[in-house]
Amino acid sequence: MNVDGTPFRTIWLADDGEAVEIIDQTRLPHAFKVISLATCEAAARAIVSMQVRGAPLIGATAAYGLCLALRDDASDAALAGACDILLATRPTAVNLRWALDEMRRVLAPLPARDRAAAAYGRAASICDEDVAICRAIGDHGVALIRDLWEKSGKSRPVNILTHCNAGWLATVDWGTATAPIYVAHEEDIPVHVWVDETRPRNQGASLTAWELGGHGIDHTVIVDNAGGHLMQNGKVDMVITGTDRTTATGDVANKIGTYLKALAAADNDVPFYVGLPGPTIDWTLFDGRDIPIEERDEAEVKTVTGRTARGDIVSVSVTPEASRAANYGFDVTPARLVTGLITERGICSASAAGLRGLYPESAGS
Repeated sequence: MNVDGTPFRTIWLADDGEAVEIIDQTRLPHAFKVISLATCEAAARAIVSMQVRGAPLIGATAAYGLCLALRDDASDAALAGACDILLATRPTAVNLRWALDEMRRVLAPLPARDRAAAAYGRAASICDEDVAICRAIGDHGVALIRDLWEKSGKSRPVNILTHCNAGWLATVDWGTATAPIYVAHEEDIPVHVWVDETRPRNQGASLTAWELGGHGIDHTVIVDNAGGHLMQNGKVDMVITGTDRTTATGDVANKIGTYLKALAAADNDVPFYVGLPGPTIDWTLFDGRDIPIEERDEAEVKTVTGRTARGDIVSVSVTPEASRAANYGFDVTPARLVTGLITERGICSASAAGLRGLYPESAGS
């Protein structure tokens, strides 16, 4: 996708063909900085610190983290140890486990001398597959946007509300929730995006808004609690969010606050869609209440980071020093509140039957 007119993915190999380079997302939107990861431990730190984030990108980074680990020691013990280090980084996003299981499936049968090269090959293909998957989500989801535009008599832009960042920064390219928006923009379908700021890390205001602006897509940043007001007043045509884990029955876990948007959408008859790639479905879970919810450092709630009028990047406290803060990273939206799931294979109901229809080979796993 575009950064000042230059196409970028979120993760790629350095010129030496071994180190991995990423966009440091903790510096956005005020600074665009590329950093290099040379070890498995560095890849793990990048995931924990959210220099990379978003379920698909976490999976891709973990795959490359395994490559970095196997360069010096490709033994069975080293493979298992690296997988353990990477798996412990983030508990909610299921793509992390999926990517490591897929890498282990390919690598475990091989002799140690062949593992590093095979690991780099499979990690690269995981990235390429993610790009294709996200583009396909866009191709399916754009039909929903086009239909709304045509129903309006093509008289005005389609107003879409999104939460957190499920854009290209959360994947290798294109994004999940934003992919239909980018495809609509390509097809000259006018859209306007309401961008929730998404506290506590402000990933909507800092990341989604930055992305959309880079592509010339009309958008407005709103405080998290404005969504219901906009829906009540007919200013939202549809909601599209992403998901970090989806149960086999269609419950979705996404950034904290998504559930409240779904409740407001249901109360105002606004369609609520979720964009997701197949690897985000956890076929072993059947109830969203069983999804582990990450609890992060309270500092993310108690401080905000921004740029001063002088151009300095600073973090400031916004709560009383003695006050405690709870920082739940995700909440679960039950399937009954989801109008449909937009996947790379098409759009289905948020239900066991809907998912089985699109992924018959996985439904029994």
